Amino acid sequence: MRGDIEAAAQQVAPSRRYWAIVGNGANRIAAEEVRIKLSELCYKAIACDGTEDKKHIDLSSEPMILVCAAGLQGSTADDVAKEVAIYRAHKAAPVVIATQGEERFSAALQVIAVPEVHPRLAFILSAMVGHLFGYEAALAIDAQARPLREARAAIDSAVAAGLPGDGESLLRGLRPLLTTLASRYFDGLRSGEYNGHLEASSAVRLAIVWRFALGSVPLESYQVEYGKVGTPAVVLEDLVAALTSAIDELTRPVDAIKHQAKTVTVGISRSDETLMQVPLVKEVLSTGVSRDRLTYSTLRTLSALEPLVDEVLGYTRYAIEGHVDPAGRDEARIVIVDRGGLARDLQSRTTDDPQLRGTKRLVAVEHTVLVAKGRNDGRTVVIVPEIKDGETTGLSLLHVHLRNDLALPTLRSVLQGYRNRYAAIKHAVTETEPIFRDDLLTDVPVIELMTEPVNLLAEHWRS
Repeated sequence: MRGDIEAAAQQVAPSRRYWAIVGNGANRIAAEEVRIKLSELCYKAIACDGTEDKKHIDLSSEPMILVCAAGLQGSTADDVAKEVAIYRAHKAAPVVIATQGEERFSAALQVIAVPEVHPRLAFILSAMVGHLFGYEAALAIDAQARPLREARAAIDSAVAAGLPGDGESLLRGLRPLLTTLASRYFDGLRSGEYNGHLEASSAVRLAIVWRFALGSVPLESYQVEYGKVGTPAVVLEDLVAALTSAIDELTRPVDAIKHQAKTVTVGISRSDETLMQVPLVKEVLSTGVSRDRLTYSTLRTLSALEPLVDEVLGYTRYAIEGHVDPAGRDEARIVIVDRGGLARDLQSRTTDDPQLRGTKRLVAVEHTVLVAKGRNDGRTVVIVPEIKDGETTGLSLLHVHLRNDLALPTLRSVLQGYRNRYAAIKHAVTETEPIFRDDLLTDVPVIELMTEPVNLLAEHWRS
């Protein structure tokens, strides 16, 4: 019998949001008692009625209905069987507690059979089975939080271990396990298992953040979704918060032990602060750019370029007016907001022609940092996009002086972190050459490595 109770609870309890318990005669007493126990164990507001009083208006919610019917005989059993058929016809999920051998309740979703006893005592068995059903239902609901607890515990352990690296490396290390656990969660969402006890807002929030954590959705879209810049550390913090909220909603403390969220956000967020301390990032922020306008990819690129930049000589900060269409079908304009350093004395083309075009348009469209060399004055600049809700709202242009004496490992790291430039050069070279000798990188002027088309750069490797 215990196996039947467990199977019935696992089938109907997790996926049904609304519950009811019915009974008539002495079984109505059992129903009232079971309602109290189920409410305590499963955190549910549960209706209790006479079997024949469950009206159609109540059935519209398609509830799980536990029917206490042990010991019923004759016409009374026939009437209850008809009511059970009505419940099922209205897409409810009736689970009937009936005397062993009773075959009139075939319309029920599940029938839990109890031993035959004197009819006047049978309601006690209904109450006993109802108590066990409540216990198994609570376990079934609580089990839905298991993959979520495992995910939170994995993040907690990784942070507590104090592993070296930033939020990106931490997230990369966690991703294989998070992928497996997320698959179990998404399977449950698709099958409707979480419909009964996880709030829709919590389910959606967790699903979205989990997709960002898995890399299914690019971090650049995080600001559009949540109104703040998405970094691996921020995603992990928000994932922990979403997991905790969902776990709290699914937890059923059968053993009177509540699961408490652990504080892991402090350890995660420190990795973001590391990026903010990079001198080149500080130079960009000193132009007046708001921190939340720099995406994570922008911060990472600036960090990669840091060893290359010997000095920042000045800056010009622009605001972009109007929508920037990637196809160029727009009238976006660019205006100077502020200047500093040598840029104060430079003549700007935008003063007479405010149309957004050239390398500035390229950066605005691609949302990516660009190192460029002025065609007219030969000055080297780093152009940084300011992004809000997926739209480029401004540009910060830094006039810089580059180092020409970088060691090969440092130069390789710079090229790998800037627009995947190292791989692009390598692929262009190996298009015709059998191997790529990266030791020859130091023979090429650094400004050419950063700005020349890779097909032209590849000529340095061709004999």
